[in-house]
Amino acid sequence: MTEPSEPSKDLADPDELLAAYLDYYRDVVLRKLDGMSEQDLRTSRLPSGWTPLELLKHLTNVERRWLQWGFLAEQVPDPWSDNGPDGRPDGRWRVEPEESVDDLRTAFREQAARSRKIAAGANLADVAALGGRFGEGGEAPTLGWILFHVLQEYARHAGHLDVARELADGATGE
Repeated sequence: MTEPSEPSKDLADPDELLAAYLDYYRDVVLRKLDGMSEQDLRTSRLPSGWTPLELLKHLTNVERRWLQWGFLAEQVPDPWSDNGPDGRPDGRWRVEPEESVDDLRTAFREQAARSRKIAAGANLADVAALGGRFGEGGEAPTLGWILFHVLQEYARHAGHLDVARELADGATGE
C-alpha cells in the first residue's frame, strides 16, 4: 500500500492548505481500500461493526451533509443515508448488498469534487446559509470551521481504517 505525500511544507495560505490536506486525506482513504478483496471491504473486524465500505459511504455523506446541505443549505435527499434503516443520525452505518464497490468509490470521488467546487467558490469567513442542516433560527458555522471539521473527520477515520486494514490483511501505512 503506497501512501500519498502530505502537502508541501511551503503552503501558508489557509485556503490552499485546507484544500490540500482534504485532498490528501481523501486520497489516503481511497488508497487504504486499494487491494482489499470485496469480502474484506464488506467485512467488519471491529467491535463497533462497521466495514471499510461503510466508512467510505459515511465519508461521502459527511461531505454532503456539511458542504451541500450544511454550507449551501441545499435540500438533499436522505442526508443520513449512510446510517441505519431508519436514517437516524446516530444509527449504525450501512451499505446495501446491491451497492457496488465501484459505485461507492465513484460517489465518493463525485462528492469530493462537488465539495471542492463549493469551497473554491467561497471564503473561509463566509457563514453557512440557514435552511438546510442549520435551521432557519439557528447559528451557522463559517466555511473555515466546516472544512476543519471535515478534515478532522478524515484524520480520525483514516486512523480507524488503518486498524481495519491491518486486521484484514496486515497492510500498514503512514
